[in-house]
Amino acid sequence: MALLNFKRDDGPVAGTLSPEVEAFLQGYSIEVMPRTSQKVDDFRAILPAGTRVYIAHIEGTPIEDMVATAKRLNAEGFPVMPHFPARIIKDEATLKDWIARYQGEANVDQALLLAGGVDKPHGDYHSSMQLMESGAFDAAGFKNLHVAGHPEGNRDIDPDGGMKVVDEALVWKQKFSERTDARMAIATQFAFEAGPIITWADNLTAAGVDLPIHIGIAGPAKLQTMIKFAIACGVGPSLRVLQRRAKDVTKLLLPFEPTEVVSELAAHKAANPDFNVTHVHFFPLGGIKTNANWAIENGGASAVPAALG
Repeated sequence: MALLNFKRDDGPVAGTLSPEVEAFLQGYSIEVMPRTSQKVDDFRAILPAGTRVYIAHIEGTPIEDMVATAKRLNAEGFPVMPHFPARIIKDEATLKDWIARYQGEANVDQALLLAGGVDKPHGDYHSSMQLMESGAFDAAGFKNLHVAGHPEGNRDIDPDGGMKVVDEALVWKQKFSERTDARMAIATQFAFEAGPIITWADNLTAAGVDLPIHIGIAGPAKLQTMIKFAIACGVGPSLRVLQRRAKDVTKLLLPFEPTEVVSELAAHKAANPDFNVTHVHFFPLGGIKTNANWAIENGGASAVPAALG
């Protein structure tokens, strides 16, 4: 299956379109924060109709700001999936209050459940599994519950650099999905190489985990910015892709784009329709508009903004 028509050593070519990538980007999602979303005048001008928008909840962000952002996005016609980081939720009353606010003010009925990047829990919860077991989302009638995935592991969870604990957690979540009415999926940390992603996804299938995978992809950004976020987020061996790029002084000032990893995954999906990576989830590290424009240039009909559709 042909990839995008570009030379690897020359980097990605903006605007080069392939049917595989166009299909792979269908229904992509994107992550924003309250402060970054304020830089976008109208999401309808840059995102396709129906794009799921995740709202990252960083420690210290008031719930009021989160809900206001969700309300704004909902008003512009986009389904919103806010983060619920277990370790910054004080107790059951706080959890139910957040759910009620999102539902009542922003019509939210879906959530990404994760432990959260906080070393010491603020209260009663320390894992996404506790949030799931609380029953609060089922009681509120949430339709979609997504959980985190780590194609290259997570040293906060597996300090030895292995995959044992993170993989066992996904098996547990698979079993949970079988006893709930909510549609579940795995939204992953970003990585920069297709090979390890494919191996990880296939290993999950072999372990009996058939939850759809929404693969994390870092949107275009300056190389220095990309490396900073990759290190902070615990990206594993695929960080070498950036390190190799950094050694080429002719490319240091050029933005790093996800064309290669996306095209390789798209080609694999086209050749293997049962491959359990079903969607792309973008982390717009270089800005929401920059990421959306890359999708528009490379995604064809899958990325036409709602305002133009």
